[in-house]
Amino acid sequence: MSEMIHPPTPLEDRPLKPAVLRGLRRRCPSCGAGSLFRGYLKVRESCPVCDEDLSHQRADDGPAYMTILIVGHIMAPALLIVFMEYRPEPLVLMTIFGLGVIALSLFLLPRLKGMFVAIQWAKRMHGFGGER
Repeated sequence: MSEMIHPPTPLEDRPLKPAVLRGLRRRCPSCGAGSLFRGYLKVRESCPVCDEDLSHQRADDGPAYMTILIVGHIMAPALLIVFMEYRPEPLVLMTIFGLGVIALSLFLLPRLKGMFVAIQWAKRMHGFGGER
């Protein structure tokens, strides 16, 4: 009788909450000490502290879509409220909210990208599971 071959058991997910919090702080999802980025949005090949391989990440357009969603849901009601209550000049309104949208987008984008990379790491997606 031939020997039965069992498929390898999948590895369990890593703790999600600490990884996401580290990603939101733009830190390595594994150790939380090393910087996740080497530029504004460029993810490092590996963590400078724990040497975790980060080259597997595939955040793609997800962080940009989430940034647009969040900024839109914050700024649209705020624009309506300010317009209805204070009736500022259109140029003033456009300037203030234009700068607000840009500032909030620039603040959120790297943090959301860090969160996406951390989720992928925690769920062992796209090669983060250690398999070759």
